[in-house]
Amino acid sequence: MSSNALYTNLSGYYDLMCAGINYQAQSNAAHRLNQIFGNKGSSHLDLACGTGPHIRHFLDLGYHCSGLDINPPMLDRAKLRCPEAHFTDQDMCGFTVAEPVDLVTCFLYSIHYSDGLAKLKACIACVHKALKPGGVFCFNAVDKHKIDNSLLVRHTANYENSHFVFSSGWNYGGEGEKQSLVLSIEKTTAGNSESWQDEHPMVAVSFEELQALLQPYFEVHRFEHDYEKIVPLAPRAGNALFVGIKK
Repeated sequence: MSSNALYTNLSGYYDLMCAGINYQAQSNAAHRLNQIFGNKGSSHLDLACGTGPHIRHFLDLGYHCSGLDINPPMLDRAKLRCPEAHFTDQDMCGFTVAEPVDLVTCFLYSIHYSDGLAKLKACIACVHKALKPGGVFCFNAVDKHKIDNSLLVRHTANYENSHFVFSSGWNYGGEGEKQSLVLSIEKTTAGNSESWQDEHPMVAVSFEELQALLQPYFEVHRFEHDYEKIVPLAPRAGNALFVGIKK
């Protein structure tokens, strides 16, 4: 299966795969951080927006929203969920906006979809250019040195007379700038099972490397990966919430 197949051919299962994610809590946290660190504006862009669940919550919070993704089937679903928003088929490592915005978000560790450090640098530069003065870039990330290849997130769901088992986990070889997200879907209908696997290429960075890439463009703050509280990042944390304020 190609590296994007689970996001294109099987896009109808994407929301099921992410059913356990608290999109509202993530969106509310980014909203609070924007109020604290931002320029008080309410225009918003979501990178790698998928089917638009974060955008739906930002719209409900009163934002004027747009989203971009490279997978048209995902964008089709996002447009149905969020008809008030504007969506474009663009790569987050080389995008443009018609007008600068106040807040850019990138959740579900999607910043790592920048496959390689050169593309990650390009993504950061694009975000900086897309923001108004004092605008905020809010995203979550994983430190390559804290990845445990044996850990998987697994959940089940029932949909249209079928039982699904979804699993995902990080894989890092221990050195270099390459890691991957390992994904699988198992579907059982009337006793017949089929499965799909995918290993999606991702960029691997330490938090120190990521901070260094951001600092030419942003004042950088790192927080615990906690969407209910704003807590400085602990030294041993492997997941983090990054906030950058445009310089």
